[in-house]
Amino acid sequence: MNTTARISTAERLGRAFGRGWRAYARGERRASNWLVSKGVRQAGAGVLLWVVKLVALGVLFYVAFWLTFLLVLALAAGWLARNTDWEEPQPEWRTGPLGFGLYHPDGSRIDPHDPDAEA
Repeated sequence: MNTTARISTAERLGRAFGRGWRAYARGERRASNWLVSKGVRQAGAGVLLWVVKLVALGVLFYVAFWLTFLLVLALAAGWLARNTDWEEPQPEWRTGPLGFGLYHPDGSRIDPHDPDAEA
């Protein structure tokens, strides 16, 4: 029997997310301390960091909006292409006003005929 406990995938992902979050918090704290060392007040540094976060969030939403718009546009174009009848109406043999012959869908006879020869 194995005595070592196995770490689940969820726990492994949680630990990786936690390490990433701690690294982000450390970087934010480092940036805040750097701004304070350059003469910015602590409150000003906090506000500046929040402004940067909100701008980044706004850019992400902007990009997500346009990607979603392009996806919806592509889906609509695909739906239109699937539901469009691409074939032109074909001429057909039938009896029309000028007798039996090859008629275009608009009703005009296509094949050459001699009306005097029919009688």
